[in-house]
Amino acid sequence: MDPRVDAFLEMLTIERGAARNTIESYANDLNDFAEFAAGSGFSADSADAETCQGYMASLHTRGLSARTAARRLSSLRQFHLFLLKEGVRTDDPTRLLDTPRLPQPLPKFLTEQEVDALLEAAARKPGRPGALGRAALELLYATGMRVSELLSLPRTALGTRAGVMIIKGKGGKERMVPLSDAAKDAAAALLAMTEAQSRFLFPGRDPKQPLTRQAFFLLLKQVAMEAGLDPARVSPHVLRHSFASHMLARGADLRSLQMLLGHADISTVQIYTHIQTERLRKVVEDGHPLSAEWKGTGSRGG
Repeated sequence: MDPRVDAFLEMLTIERGAARNTIESYANDLNDFAEFAAGSGFSADSADAETCQGYMASLHTRGLSARTAARRLSSLRQFHLFLLKEGVRTDDPTRLLDTPRLPQPLPKFLTEQEVDALLEAAARKPGRPGALGRAALELLYATGMRVSELLSLPRTALGTRAGVMIIKGKGGKERMVPLSDAAKDAAAALLAMTEAQSRFLFPGRDPKQPLTRQAFFLLLKQVAMEAGLDPARVSPHVLRHSFASHMLARGADLRSLQMLLGHADISTVQIYTHIQTERLRKVVEDGHPLSAEWKGTGSRGG
């Protein structure tokens, strides 16, 4: 192993307390770079900018993913920052390298049928756990709220004429969202079973405290299994994504969705545009005069 690489790994271990897996990852990345640099007559600590650029290009040629390439670049940058601080180098050959563009992961969501199965399973669950699960799921899916917003809801969130609900989001900002009849009924049923001394709509074992995330996640996994769904696919955030995806699929616009989800910037909700793209593609396929060509089932002829 290159002595400078060895010194860098030792620093990570002693000064930063890096885990063994982290150290091994850095070691593998930098040893791979050292082998490449040696082919150009350099050591890992003496390689120039051109060699570093060539190394990054070689990762693409070797078929490595953008995520792997981004990690390798991060390792190189950390290593050369170490060399600068130690006075080994006076320049950073990685400074102008571009970070590989990572593909934006699409949000995971359930189908409308799967959400229906989840709600029906909660409704079948007896006693207070069933009432709690049904109210939570109905509210999550009806509003797209975050789990933190759900569990902190005060019991007064449902007024006598609860056509809407006021949700306090990040930074204390409030937004108003409409409620479905099913969500209102489920929340009212839970409220009727909740001790009056609790100020939360979803109280925990201690009525003075809200239900914990851990307790709610456990309940959600149980309902998912009873609905015949893989519990690993079901979470409050997946329900939030499902709300957004289904709204867009049925014609909602991004600006309205931004307001309902409580995002400060509309760019945050643009991860859902794949839904709009698919819907528009189907509109074209079904309505365009040459729809057979769009579907690949026909040809233009005379």
